[in-house]
Amino acid sequence: MINSQDIKKGTCIRLDGKLYFCIDFLHRKPGKGNTIMNVTLKDVVNGGVLERRFNIGEKLEDVRVERRPYQYLYKDGEDLIFMNNETFEQITIPGEQVIGLAFMKESQDVVVVTDASTETVLFAEVPAKVHLQITWTEPGLKGDTATNTLKPAKVETGAEIRVPLFIEEGEMVEVDTRDGSYLGRVK
Repeated sequence: MINSQDIKKGTCIRLDGKLYFCIDFLHRKPGKGNTIMNVTLKDVVNGGVLERRFNIGEKLEDVRVERRPYQYLYKDGEDLIFMNNETFEQITIPGEQVIGLAFMKESQDVVVVTDASTETVLFAEVPAKVHLQITWTEPGLKGDTATNTLKPAKVETGAEIRVPLFIEEGEMVEVDTRDGSYLGRVK
């Protein structure tokens, strides 16, 4: 059990039979009455965001999660096969439980988050920044750099992103896997 005032970003709790990660919190002391914790929680399974208010001292069930490095091996239908980098055991994770799936390529390392008490896989997460090669994009116009205009481009994983006009096919770019945004060229 954990006290409500001990909740921090990244804390995992069980609430109404579901698992939630804390993504934001705020201690509030109104002029009159007890201190209140406003907590923004993200559902581990479906990604829904929920805002809850707890009184200070309220007991909550915390969940111990473990983050382990795994390597993506291959796709088997809708499921993905991963290998533990330490024990070499293989696990299967459904595609909808992988965050950043569109930017994941074979033999890439990911972090698999599991519930330590039941050893069930909660989700797998691709690193926040990955380097990918541009496989298709429209040719850009030389000298057109006065505006921050973006054009569509496809990366080696098949995902479509928006890149500046000066990026050409074959170049390596850095991509933010959380929102698919272009971060820069890779030298």
